[in-house]
Amino acid sequence: MKKTILTIALIAVATVAAAQMKWNSAFQQYIDQYKDLAIEQMKKYRIPASITLAQGVFESGAGRSDLARKGNNHFGIKCHGWQGRTVRANDDAPDECFRAYDNAWQSYEDHSRFLVNSNRYRKLFSLSITDYRGWARGLKAAGYATNPRYADKLIELIELYKLHQYDRARHYDRFMVSAAKDVAADGLIHPIYKFNDNYYLKARRGDTFKSIAKEVGISSRKLAKYNERDRHDTLSEGDIIYLKKKAKRAPKSYKKRLHYVRPGESMYTISQYYAIRLKYLYKLNRLTPDDEIRVGQGLKVR
Repeated sequence: MKKTILTIALIAVATVAAAQMKWNSAFQQYIDQYKDLAIEQMKKYRIPASITLAQGVFESGAGRSDLARKGNNHFGIKCHGWQGRTVRANDDAPDECFRAYDNAWQSYEDHSRFLVNSNRYRKLFSLSITDYRGWARGLKAAGYATNPRYADKLIELIELYKLHQYDRARHYDRFMVSAAKDVAADGLIHPIYKFNDNYYLKARRGDTFKSIAKEVGISSRKLAKYNERDRHDTLSEGDIIYLKKKAKRAPKSYKKRLHYVRPGESMYTISQYYAIRLKYLYKLNRLTPDDEIRVGQGLKVR
């Protein structure tokens, strides 16, 4: 009888605790921005995207913690022999050493490698990729965090924001047109997507290379260079902005497909569409910048 009463009491406590976590728009914006990156990491390292996102939200305060803002550290990983840039912050003890990164996706990549390469987390990789509860409890048991409710917090975040849906994702290289519908018009941050081994976002009204640079942690000069533009150029709503150097050709799936020029398109807009450097698009088609393209013309992109 006592055991039954205790079980009921524990369930009641768990229910109340879960109810205390309320939906937060800042958390949702963070999830919208980084979900494709978390899915990519899952495909690469077999870490559930739900776990990565929940840890990112919890550890970084949805990207708003001092550690995230000063060091782009979204997972609270301490130095532990780290040879790169560092930042100091108070945690279990005052003025502790934490890893620092140039941008958020470096933090995501290092988080994955940190788990994969550490013996203490090895058992987690025997779990199903959809077993987010097992992963959450395993992380706590392995000593990822000292918070006694760490696993519960991750599980609550995953279930409240339905992050487990991303653990079943099959395709994360979204094509740009289909990705556009996911952009929240009133969002304060830009969702980041992946295509052709690159990351990109879509410019909104009033954006500049400078304002985007401040958000993503890449200099405006580099952003403009990656997109083959001048950093003082005026951006239009919907412009695709890549966050690293573009490729020489489109993905393999376009090997035997041509792009047929549509009204209003230029070689540059086509190169942006497929995340190809402009000079290689010309080279693929044996064209020069002096050659004009016509509507209906078929162009190789791979």
